[in-house]
Amino acid sequence: MNTLSYKTKSANPTTVERKWHIIDAEGLIVGRLCSKIATILRGKSKPDFTPHFDNGDYVIVINAEKVRFTGLKMDDKIYLRHTGYPGGQRKTTAKQLLAKKPIAIVETAVKGMLPKTKLGRAQYKKLFVYDGTEHPHAAQKPAKLEL
Repeated sequence: MNTLSYKTKSANPTTVERKWHIIDAEGLIVGRLCSKIATILRGKSKPDFTPHFDNGDYVIVINAEKVRFTGLKMDDKIYLRHTGYPGGQRKTTAKQLLAKKPIAIVETAVKGMLPKTKLGRAQYKKLFVYDGTEHPHAAQKPAKLEL
């Protein structure tokens, strides 16, 4: 028996192979969609997942304006933000945010599922969300990913 076969291999910048995935979000539920996206961005779907290294893939999300919520979340879910000034907390419902800035719903959901560290910020930069079917990443030849 060869003992070298049991050696643990950690991913590093020379061994990582990043792929591009494209996801059509039309009709998909926000939470389930974003948890799959966060898994791909972190690299947890790869066999050489390393928790302290960014070996995730790039994800392009199209049709972000056509995502859906279950139950009464469209009217009840509240997104909070702060302007930075005293008394500057602002509230927005999911329906208002979907009408005004639909990509923000997917981006905030995915960002909340990633680590709150430098590693998480690096992983978040590999996410590209668009509200239509057009995207400028055709040169990377993204593979369609069915969820």
